[in-house]
Amino acid sequence: MTQRIDDYALIGDLQTAALVGRDGSVDWLCLPRFDSAACFAAILGDEDNGHWRIAPKGATTCSTRRYAEDSLVLETYWETRTGTVKVVDFMPQRDEAPELMRIVEGVSGTVEMSGVLRLRFDYGSIVPWMRRAEGHRVAVAGPDAVWLRSEPPVKTWGQQFSTCSSFTVSAGEKVAFVLTWHPSHEPRPDLVDPHEALEQSLADWREWSDHCTYRGPYRETVLRSLITLKALTYAPTGGIMAAPTTSLPEEVGGVRNWDYRACWLRDSSLTLGALLAAGYVDEASAWRDWLLRSVAGDPADLQIMYGPAGERRLPETTLPWLRGYADSAPVRTGNAAVDQFQLDVYGEVMDSFHRAREAGIPAEPHAWNLQLSLLGFLESTWREPDEGLWEVRGPRRHFTHSKVMAWVAADRAVRALEADPSLPGDAARWRTMRDEIHAQVCARSYDPVRNTFTQSYGSQELDAATLLIPQVGFLPPDDPRVLGTVEAVQAELMHGGYLRRYSTASGAVDGLPGQEGTFLVCSFWLADALRLCGRREEARALFERLVALCNDVGLLAEEYDPVTARQLGNFPQAFSHIGLVGTALALAAEDQDPAG
Repeated sequence: MTQRIDDYALIGDLQTAALVGRDGSVDWLCLPRFDSAACFAAILGDEDNGHWRIAPKGATTCSTRRYAEDSLVLETYWETRTGTVKVVDFMPQRDEAPELMRIVEGVSGTVEMSGVLRLRFDYGSIVPWMRRAEGHRVAVAGPDAVWLRSEPPVKTWGQQFSTCSSFTVSAGEKVAFVLTWHPSHEPRPDLVDPHEALEQSLADWREWSDHCTYRGPYRETVLRSLITLKALTYAPTGGIMAAPTTSLPEEVGGVRNWDYRACWLRDSSLTLGALLAAGYVDEASAWRDWLLRSVAGDPADLQIMYGPAGERRLPETTLPWLRGYADSAPVRTGNAAVDQFQLDVYGEVMDSFHRAREAGIPAEPHAWNLQLSLLGFLESTWREPDEGLWEVRGPRRHFTHSKVMAWVAADRAVRALEADPSLPGDAARWRTMRDEIHAQVCARSYDPVRNTFTQSYGSQELDAATLLIPQVGFLPPDDPRVLGTVEAVQAELMHGGYLRRYSTASGAVDGLPGQEGTFLVCSFWLADALRLCGRREEARALFERLVALCNDVGLLAEEYDPVTARQLGNFPQAFSHIGLVGTALALAAEDQDPAG
């Protein structure tokens, strides 16, 4: 039976991540990086596509689970008629090789446990050759090698191309399993003590969490979102993944299934803001540096997303042997949207560097010259239609949000020169550009009859992204056009108490069949817009409803279906958690300064 997307919890080592279900099964893991091929892909198919389950014999669902302290160490409890057992799942920050560790600990009584490990390399398509070596199980296929060991040793046997085990634990007893990956042409990495690794992991996360400066309402929820963002960070470069998964559907049984294992420029400004506001300057600086390296080059070649180390080639392919989560095919790897022209990313990049300057992050010597180059390219292209922030696969349009973000790019350049006149640049020229964009948007995107900004020039469609108009400073929040837009978006895009991105009824906007759930970050944007417009109680009520959607361990996917009351889309989603942090901190700041 397919588990709900929100039945999963996240563990990871800041270079890759795994999803662990309430049934005790690890159903998703890519090694050695977030964007590597999965060796456990059951979430996108079935058990034969790879998984690793450890649970009491005959049990189906755990009793309860939680993260230990403020960490990414997952504790799952199983209460049975013979006793209670705890399974601790984690991936220590690696010194050498990626390792998944699972420690089974008896809490009371005696519990009979069973385990099944099915390794399937290359997204569930390759059954490895299994052998014994040095008392361990070794799986090898092509470039991949995985070692399984237990402490103390547990008897294992092969069955139907899987490795099975059976053992008992009594109160106070512990059995640790360690799964280690390495390139098959290299020797096995040195053994790591799992119990020492657990203590070190808890200490690492405790130290990191203690740096959080936020002490306001919903602190635990905010910190869990920040921990999730940290977990999605590719430590060697500072890049932050949009999600650790691919092809979890926006509609069960539908085709809106995309690979989000990349770093989106669009997220950069909001990510920087969230990290800086919570006191994580080092992470914000690393993200800024990743951004600077990734966008370096010809401005005409700027992409909307890059790989975790700044890779540019992310070709989209389908994996026909996987039936998809709950039969939601196709399963995709890579993302063809990487080749789209999306005007708004220039604004996001310029705003990111602006936020970094305001926060006092030391500027790289060549950063301003790069921004000048981006501005020069934008000056000649902002009048062109684009695919927009939602990466539509329909025709290009003059999307309102894209033009607003082009205005942001020019505005941030002007403000940079006003703050530091020693910088080279033509402030008067960019003011002219800024004013021209502003006038055009107000003339061509605003519908005076309905008193709202529309999704694109001349369109009747609405778009949740227009809620960002006051947040980026394009118009003040008390402007009648802003107030009208908030009311119109609420009236037309609300569904079950949450917000859609836009209408998908006809498929004319994005060129795709089917529907999708409500988009969680858009609902956070609505809460922000309501707060800015003075509707504070409504903003807070919406925020509290959104927080209530977090699963039992505080995680959010990309979307939510209010009809079936289940999360949809890739999981967990950085954009959703960025929205949660931003809204929480803004509401708390307003509580401290109601006049502000």
